[in-house]
Amino acid sequence: MKSRNNGKSDNDDDQPRLAVLIDADNAQPSVIEGLLGEVAKYGVASVKRIYGDFTSPRMTQWKAALLRHSISPAQQFAYTSGKNATDSSMIIDAMDLLYTQRFDGFCLVSSDSDFTRLAQRLREEGLTVYGFGEKKTPDAFVRACDKFIYTEVLRMEAASAPVKPAASKPAKKVATKSAPTKPASTATPPPVPAVEAKNKSTEQLPLALIRQAIEEASDDNGWAFLGAVGSYLNKIQPDFDPRLYGHRKLSDLLKHQPRYFAIEERGASGSNKMIYVRSLA
Repeated sequence: MKSRNNGKSDNDDDQPRLAVLIDADNAQPSVIEGLLGEVAKYGVASVKRIYGDFTSPRMTQWKAALLRHSISPAQQFAYTSGKNATDSSMIIDAMDLLYTQRFDGFCLVSSDSDFTRLAQRLREEGLTVYGFGEKKTPDAFVRACDKFIYTEVLRMEAASAPVKPAASKPAKKVATKSAPTKPASTATPPPVPAVEAKNKSTEQLPLALIRQAIEEASDDNGWAFLGAVGSYLNKIQPDFDPRLYGHRKLSDLLKHQPRYFAIEERGASGSNKMIYVRSLA
């Protein structure tokens, strides 16, 4: 693979440089904060661009998000009804950025399978491709990325601050007799639905895949370094994400499955501690 200078200076912290390209037609502004936070885990977002027809009223929410997060809009008019010119514009820009050789990876934000070949092409050049999209994203695009993150796990829960009732003046008493009033209903309101994908059942876990990853990375005694297991899982299933099963880390997910996996911590406490996992019969 060709060596990429990426325009980094000696003072650079050597974090990977990423180009974040957002398809506004297939992404929701409500996920932008969580999305950029996720991108920061993998490197520095040197370029942030969003593509769409911002003259359309449905882009109003995106306009507000652009200013807050310093995202450059790429205006793309819909030349023909029913045809998506946004995809072509985003693909052309991606190839232009690729040939500058300044980037280590791309973040493609869309649920559209039209970007499958783009992801493949970027990976052929040795760049890492992170995909972001909804669960409706076709499997072809998901598999074309090095890692795919579903935006449902990034959607920030709206703070449900209790609304204080407005102070009202006491009603004036009327001299006439009023009909007896019925007591107020004490029925409790229906529960608020739980956040989607907060806690999936054990039966939905890809146990066979996890066991396969452990087997591939294990030593003669069956113990596997957790980092190697996670790496294997992402290679085989790019959209594997512990957050889909209610846990932020793979280690937390496996610790909550003592029936299937054993966890062992080795080394000194602190940052040097290493976690190993073994499948149970």
